[in-house]
Amino acid sequence: MRAGSGNRGGRALLVRKLVLGGLGLLLLVTSGASFYRHRHLQEAVVLSPGVAEVKKLSEYFDGIRGTINDCNLYFFEGEEPGATVLVMGGTHPEEPAARLAAWLFAENAVMEHGRLIVVLSSNRSGTTVTRLGGAYPANFTIPTDWGQQTFRMGDRWSNPLDQWPDPEVYIHYPSGQYLAYVDIRNLNRTWPGRPDGTLTERTTYAFMELIRQEDVDIFIDLHEAELQYPVISTIVAHDRGEELATFVSMMLSDEEFNIGMEYSPQNLHGLSHREVGDYSDAISLLFEAPEPFLDATRGKTTREQLLTGVDEFVMKAGEHGLLFERIDEGGWPIDVRVGRHTSTVLQTMESWTILNPDRPLSCRGVPRYAEVIERGLGHWLHDPSKAAPGRVVTE
Repeated sequence: MRAGSGNRGGRALLVRKLVLGGLGLLLLVTSGASFYRHRHLQEAVVLSPGVAEVKKLSEYFDGIRGTINDCNLYFFEGEEPGATVLVMGGTHPEEPAARLAAWLFAENAVMEHGRLIVVLSSNRSGTTVTRLGGAYPANFTIPTDWGQQTFRMGDRWSNPLDQWPDPEVYIHYPSGQYLAYVDIRNLNRTWPGRPDGTLTERTTYAFMELIRQEDVDIFIDLHEAELQYPVISTIVAHDRGEELATFVSMMLSDEEFNIGMEYSPQNLHGLSHREVGDYSDAISLLFEAPEPFLDATRGKTTREQLLTGVDEFVMKAGEHGLLFERIDEGGWPIDVRVGRHTSTVLQTMESWTILNPDRPLSCRGVPRYAEVIERGLGHWLHDPSKAAPGRVVTE
């Protein structure tokens, strides 16, 4: 073989290596930029006239000060005294209707009797990452009367960048129950938390301090569930909340949509509907709405599928009796899912007042189920550029 041909072969190999290395570097830079934009996307919240104050969670427990989970707390003070209710969105940021329903309260609610505390990003770390290997979109956009608003899509667990490594086995505190290792980053598996634990455990501990210090009467944790999960379209109630949850279920099922009621298992630990009720004086409730986007049998994972809730593969699973909730060609649109949550929260306030007339709760300005569907949830999202000075914060 000639020396020249060997040199040419070596140069060609070098060129291929340089090209592949350049492509790898380009992929690294573009993906890194995408991850950075996702983590730092600013979501504007136009404060309702009813918001009296915005606090930080660290005001109740200093152990999360300066962390990504030091989230905003929106306080509403009623014109007349009454009970206190805490509505939590964002426990699982891959369940967007839960977060958006809380958003409608933050931007529209005015309390007439009692107090309301709203959380939009209870696990803010989880909003900054999507499920590994899940092909989730990094964000999604809601059309509004003034344009559109973009929100972060998230994951079920805290971002590994904020809490790592996971243990081989997660041992829940204080029960000692063994849970899946990854659930040490699941905000709905770490209640009641502990002050010297992981970021996620310290976050739930901070919320417990908020609940205790503010004398919360009703704690509501908003969620969505895949249709193949049996706990769906329901209210999960702690023992002391069974009467209230039954009343709410009965009223909604008779007047607006079907929603069931289930008892919080006494021996399943780490979940809000069990531990908040056990470790505070608050009645603890958890609401589940259907989200086909989460089903394992779903088709292509897209923003459209997330928002429309339409999926032929999930429908096919239903035809074979594999689902715990119905689905048809109309799917489960985001407006329907958000409307279910807003109506359930409002009905909880109304039912509480009937059962406890000496400590009423009443709220105006927030749309119920039919109104959200009729106008679209974007109708109740407000333009930050037209907000009064000092009435816009970011999540």
